[in-house]
Order: sequence, then structure tokens, then C-alpha cells
Amino acid sequence: MLSIPKFALAISVAVPCIQSTAFAKADPQVEAAVRAVYPALVRIHVVAEEGGAGRMQKGRASGSGTIISPDGYILTNHHVAGRATRITVRLADRQELRATLVGTDPLSDLAVLKIDRKNLRDPEAPLPVAKFGDSSTLEVGDAVLAMGSPAGVSQSVTQGIVANTEMIAPGGAMRLDGESVGELVRWIGHDAVIFPGNSGGPLVNLQGEIIGVNEIGIGSLGGAIPSNLARKVADELIATGQVKRSWVGLNAQPLLKSTDAKAGILVGGTISGSPAEKAGLKAGDIITRCNGTDIAASRAPEDVPVFNRILLEAAIGSEVTFEGVRDGQPMTWKAVSNVREPAEPREKELLSWGVTARDLTELNAKELLRDDNKAVLVQSIRPGGAAAASKPALVPGDLIVAVSDKPTPNLAELMKVSNEITEGKTEPVPVLVSYERDGRSYLTVVKIGPEPDADKPGLVKKAWIGIDTQVISSDLAGALGIPGAKGVRVTQVHPGTSAEKAGLKTGDLLLKLDGQVIPTSRPEESDVFPALIRQYKIGTEAALNIRRGAEDLVIKVPLDASPEGTSELDSHECETLEFTSRDLGQADRVSEKLPEDFKGVLITNVAPAGWAALGGLAPGDILISADGKPVDSIETLKPILADLEKNSRSPIVLFVRRGITTRYIELEPGW
Repeated sequence: MLSIPKFALAISVAVPCIQSTAFAKADPQVEAAVRAVYPALVRIHVVAEEGGAGRMQKGRASGSGTIISPDGYILTNHHVAGRATRITVRLADRQELRATLVGTDPLSDLAVLKIDRKNLRDPEAPLPVAKFGDSSTLEVGDAVLAMGSPAGVSQSVTQGIVANTEMIAPGGAMRLDGESVGELVRWIGHDAVIFPGNSGGPLVNLQGEIIGVNEIGIGSLGGAIPSNLARKVADELIATGQVKRSWVGLNAQPLLKSTDAKAGILVGGTISGSPAEKAGLKAGDIITRCNGTDIAASRAPEDVPVFNRILLEAAIGSEVTFEGVRDGQPMTWKAVSNVREPAEPREKELLSWGVTARDLTELNAKELLRDDNKAVLVQSIRPGGAAAASKPALVPGDLIVAVSDKPTPNLAELMKVSNEITEGKTEPVPVLVSYERDGRSYLTVVKIGPEPDADKPGLVKKAWIGIDTQVISSDLAGALGIPGAKGVRVTQVHPGTSAEKAGLKTGDLLLKLDGQVIPTSRPEESDVFPALIRQYKIGTEAALNIRRGAEDLVIKVPLDASPEGTSELDSHECETLEFTSRDLGQADRVSEKLPEDFKGVLITNVAPAGWAALGGLAPGDILISADGKPVDSIETLKPILADLEKNSRSPIVLFVRRGITTRYIELEPGW
């Protein structure tokens, strides 16, 4: 679901599980540690959403977690469940339950879920709970156990040793939802084997305590978030549903190699207008003490998160005191911390615009050299959507500042203005949009609102004979024993047509039409015979001279009206479930050999990573019923879908024909 360079998150696509409950005979200490935590281990399966291509794209993933409270709280990674719209957990005793997302924290890559005890087989039975240990006591060489559900299969345990207690992301920080995880987290590196799917599972010491939360794999090493940080974040998520941190706008970095300072960390810079700048801190200052905590000499990137944590965990709105050195002289600075904003506010889909968009933070605004953050950032664009079709077209990164002269300082206001403009409308409304790109101000017109029903004027009906044919080429005529003959060969007779009733058969050679030679002898002349038929009036008879085996026949065929073309058939795009369907046409019935009384609609398109795709619906399926109601046509399908959406039904059961079989498909939209 996530793609991050240089290392891999231990998250996986779910696969069928293989269950094993027996513990292998092991060292008594190892076995005791396993028994202490293993029963609290859970598998986590999620449906998650992420903005892309102008829509919220859905995907399935799996990971691991640990029950940390008798009330049913479960600790896992943010990258496993932080974007989930649906969460299912499977306990060690094979019970499968829905879970809710209590809170999530991208900066530490931690999330807390909760299961409802009343959904347990025995609501009165105690839940197995794992206890936290003190990660600060870990030393390189200590034995550890990694527990989780690799590839979404049954819970597993691997054993190794601690390889590093201060590991950070190679080549720079790891980013989740714009947050730099390496800004705060120093991983416990270990060689207990982990695989995709182990994300969120516990790293356990031989005392049977959680001392880390497995997160990543770097080559042959695993990386776990220390338990002391995990426990603090989990407690705050359980208490408030979020983690609030302080911000002073200070960029710290390791001391320069040319610096002979015996302690401290280097100020690389401050953000304009930030508390740190107002306090007088400047690039080149060395901070040796922060809020009463001595800062050891920071000589490597691994040392920076220690200092960052002091700042991030300072009380919001409190006075943060820095002591240090500037040009050899002792200095003291005092800064009042602000609330730290999320790096990237969560994006949302604006269906009528064909975009996903998010709010602009104050820090985003500074990075864009704007005076304020009163704008909406376009995160992605749907090809062919309203925003993409505007001229000039909006593109990802544009900032929408007003619509129809109404300011849109945030996403909520943009959605409100859009709804007011389109309410009650049956077709798109052109609106004047003010936006910024690369610091320049632009205007464009975007047609937002419901798409109009496609204007499908009926094609003029022409005569049609109800057969498919191939040209009798010169080579084919010789092979069939009629050298030099011209005409066409019947490849298929459409059931129920006048051609079938008149007695035409597959394999018949049609040589003359009303006494005139059919002038075709090259494959590229395949449209000549249908064009000759179209010149007749509907209902008139056409006399065909036919060679059938060694027999010459003349068959008179009344000409039917041409069936509706694909473009004329009624169709419908279900935007919520993200699939498109249309009525069955004559060609569909012939190609699928459907009985005349067969009813249904053809699925013509399924949006990638949409709800329909996630449930397994595919283009080419023929939808027979939805929610137990027969689907005879698009006309009957529309009210069924409207009722499902109105009542937020989930799951929705579709019955479809696929090839020669039928099957049930369950869609579970997050209304």
C-alpha cells in the first residue's frame, strides 16, 4: 500500500491463513516469554484509503498488533491502520472481530485500535494482555523475539538478538503522511526475522514483555519502535484520540566535524516568525542544555531524535529554556512553544470537481512563501474530471483560493461553497475559480456538479439481416471448390432473427443478392455486404443465392431493423461504488450465447482501487441481482443503487454471471 525507498515497511497483502496453536519445545525462558505475549497477538486486516488520480483509492493490507489492555485496546503501526476505513482483527483463538480506530500518530508510526468486548464469544472471559517492558534497559546482544503475522498468515515467532539500539533510516528520514518518522524515532535494530505483515507486532524480551513495536525491514535487520515511546503514545491516543506536541521552529543537526565542542547540538536554522526565531536563536548557536536536560555532544544523525523528543514533549504553550554557546560566549534563550500542526492534513475527495484536496498548514504556507494558509491544496486530479477539463486545467499542487468570488480558506469552506452552487442542479455549473500556481495568480472556469445524462440520439434504423459474415477471398474460393467466385460466408446466425427463421446456417456461402453478384473478394471488403443490405427498406425481402455443400439454394430473408448500437444503450456510472454498467445489447447476447429471456446489465468499467474493484467485481461481469433484487436493466438498477446509498447498506451482495459460471460478490463500502 505504501512505497518507501531504501527500506520496506513490514505490511502485507492478506492471504489465506494457516493456523497453528502448538508451541514448539524450546528453552524454558523462551517458552515462558512466548506464552506471556503470544495469546495477546492479533492479525489485522484493513481496507484503507489514499488520495490518488482525483479520488480516494482503496486497498487491502494486513499487519499485526498486540492487545495491551483488558478493555480491548490494540497497539499497531500507523502505516497498518492509520488510514483504514474498515478494520478486522483475528485473535490468537481464531475469533474474528471488527475493530475501530481509536487514534493514530504518523510521526511515531503508531496507532491504537479497539475491539468491543460484547462481540466476543464469551464477553465475560478475560482478554489476554501483553505488558510493556523498559526499552531503555536493552543492550546490544540481548535476545529478543519478534511476533506477528507475516504475509497475513497465522501468528508466528522468530528469535534473534538486538543488533543496534539507536538505528535510524539510512539516507534520511522515513516519511508517512508527510511526517518524518526519523525526526522522533530511533529503532531497536534486531535480526529476529520479520516479513511483510509483521508490522505492528511486538518485539519481546525474555521476560515476556513488549520492548518494541516492529515497523520495518532494512536488509536482514528488523527495526522496532522502542516500547517507552510506544507506551507513551498509546496512553495519549487512548486518553484523547490524538497526540499533541509542541513546536518552536528550530532545525537542529549534529555538530560540525570542525567543532571542538564537548557537548551540545548545532542550530542549523530557525523558521521565520517561529518561537525559536523570536527567542533570538540563530544558525550556528550550540545548545548544551534544554529545559534542564543536558545535551550530550551530538556527533551523528542518530543523536538528533533525542534532542527533538525533548522539544516535542514539552508542554504546549510553555516556556522552553535553552542554554548554550554563541561564538564562545554563554547564552540563554527562552521560547514559548506552539501546537505542532500535522505535516499533511488528511485529504478528501471532491467528487464533482474530480480532485482530492487538503487544507494548507501554516508551515506549508511558509514553505510556499505565502503570507497565510487560507487556501486549499489540490492533491490529485482525476483524468477526464471537471478540474482536468477546465481551461487552463488545474494540476496537483495548485492552491484554490476562491470559487465564484467566494473565498475558500479551507477544505470545509470549499466543500460548502461547492454544495451550495450545485444543490438541486441536474447538470454541471460553470464556476469561476481563482487559484495560485508557483506564486502566480490565475483564473479558470470549472464545470462542477452532476454529470448530465449522456445525449444519445438514436441512430437512424437501417435494414439488417441478422448474420455475421467473412469475405470469400480468392484463395478461400479455390479451397472451397468455387474458384473465381465472389461473396461472403456466414460465420454466425443471430438467434431469433429473420435470418434464422428463414433457414440460413453458419457456413453458407452467399454468392448473389437479388441476382447480383456480391462484389467482395478481399478481406478488407468486409463492410460491402452489410452496406448493400442497409440500402434496402426494413421489412423487404432479400433473395440470396447460396452454396451449401454441393447444393445451390435461393433463400428469401425478410430484413429486420438494425439493433441498437452500444452507444445507444442506456448506461449508468455508480460514482459511490465506482463502476459503470449498461444494458445488454444484441451483440452481447450473441457473444455470450444468452437466452432471449436472460435479464441483467453488463459491467463495462470498474475503477481501479475502488469499492467495486476491492470486492472483486470485474469488467465483463453481467450483474443479475443487487441486494437480492433482480436487475433487469439500467432502469431497474438505478433505484436499487440509490436505496442502498440512502440507507448506507454494507455489505452489498451482487450476483453476477462471469463466463460460464455465476458467483456472489460482497461489496463493503465505507459510506
